[in-house]
Amino acid sequence: MKYSCIIVDDEQTARNILKRYVSETPLLNLKAECKNAIEAIEYLQKNPVDIVFLDIEMPKLSGLNLARIIESNIQVIFTTAHREFAVEGFDLNATDYLLKPFSLDRFLTAVKRAIEKQKPSQNEENQATDHMYFKVDKKMVKIMFSAILYIEGLGNYLKIHTAENAFIIYDKMSSLEELLHKHKFRRIHKSYIVNTGKINAYTKEFVEIGRKQLPVSSTYRDRFMNSF
Repeated sequence: MKYSCIIVDDEQTARNILKRYVSETPLLNLKAECKNAIEAIEYLQKNPVDIVFLDIEMPKLSGLNLARIIESNIQVIFTTAHREFAVEGFDLNATDYLLKPFSLDRFLTAVKRAIEKQKPSQNEENQATDHMYFKVDKKMVKIMFSAILYIEGLGNYLKIHTAENAFIIYDKMSSLEELLHKHKFRRIHKSYIVNTGKINAYTKEFVEIGRKQLPVSSTYRDRFMNSF
């Protein structure tokens, strides 16, 4: 599935950078490039869009004012050179706030947040509950929850282990713990989240998944044991 997006920025250089980033993101489909908020309003009135990359300081109508009238199901990612607009941007329930100049990695993080927040349509709802797209090596990779054996914390990074591969992603352990809890994943250690459906055996001290033995720490022991 691809997510439709538009770019709204009065600076050609900024639009060019965003166009390049969008072209390097397989999940995005650029539908329009608008030089100001008025052009964006005209486009949005006639066309459905999932994500808007929106500059804040523009002539005629600011990005903040445009964000106030954009439909709530559209994800707004602000792009600006001015940090002082961040608070007001998030008050408008923006998905993310990209401070110029921003890297492709930072852009992909914002896109990931937008995709996670995007409400699936009725036909796609069932498909959206069994997988997630993760940023891996500058691209978004679909990983089925049922394929995950366990997740390992590596400092600022996480390693998602499946039977076939291991994927390194930039994310927080706590974020994935919350996201995956309803899919029968449980945290057993500060560095491990396990898919309980993949557990071969367990004790109060360790969990066996395949040939791997993972420690159960005292912090998470009771919660883990009570989940069975």
